[in-house]
Amino acid sequence: MRIAENWKEYKILDTSSGEKLENWGGRVLVRPDPQIIWKSPRRSDMWQRADGIYHRSDKGGGQWEFRKKLPQSWQISYGPLKFNIRPTGFKHTGLFPEQAVNWDLMGDMIRKAGREISVLNLFAYTGGATLACAQAGAKVAHVDASKGMVQWARENAQASGLSDKPIRWLVDDCEKFVKREIRREKRYDAIVMDPPSYGRGPGGEVWKLEDCIYDLVQTCAGVLSDKPLFFLLNSYTTGLSPSVMAYILKDVLCGRFAGSVTADEIGLPVEATGSVLPCGSTAIWQGGE
Repeated sequence: MRIAENWKEYKILDTSSGEKLENWGGRVLVRPDPQIIWKSPRRSDMWQRADGIYHRSDKGGGQWEFRKKLPQSWQISYGPLKFNIRPTGFKHTGLFPEQAVNWDLMGDMIRKAGREISVLNLFAYTGGATLACAQAGAKVAHVDASKGMVQWARENAQASGLSDKPIRWLVDDCEKFVKREIRREKRYDAIVMDPPSYGRGPGGEVWKLEDCIYDLVQTCAGVLSDKPLFFLLNSYTTGLSPSVMAYILKDVLCGRFAGSVTADEIGLPVEATGSVLPCGSTAIWQGGE
């Protein structure tokens, strides 16, 4: 497992009985997490002093209970990157801290490439990967279907001092955008993809990532340049293991570009126990430069 252990302003304080206790830049939140099936004793006294608790509803969704008034948003930093944190109605805060291991890896690959790198970030959310790649010197196309998320990402870029970097902010359906880029013969040296577990097609039909991921990777391979640097595929889908994602990337990319594939879980350290909370999976194809 690759562990995001370089955070200074975020930490998981404790975990128990389906919940995690987190410190987000001095604000302590309790949020549900389906991975936490253990019922160990709650070791931190901050459980009783949390600023906000997200309660799930039996009917789906849920709501926040705030024990003290919190600002509408506040910032936390990861190195030079700054992120606006906002508790949303879907338990999220606008940031997945475990992704820092991937930000570090991508930034390192871009800096060592010795050439200008163009990155396509699909399902780009609030821009963690976009900012990390731009900070490392890449040109980035940031694509997400949610106008609100793209605006949030732009605010994060401004807070990080990256507004003047070559970032294209695009509100679009990711698959349709890629197909148009193929027709336009636009090419990218790297792709970052973090698709949702579930989605809806243009006719309202429901699709599952497990059923669509192979075709999606194949389509995206069509916009890779002649000398691509990396293809990073991230997933929080329980039924999509790191090994399965690695197989897909190897099958689609290695025959055409050679290179190699690695895959693993990513996670975050838990202060109270010294253990690591698994937080998803990542597979990475890297070119053979």
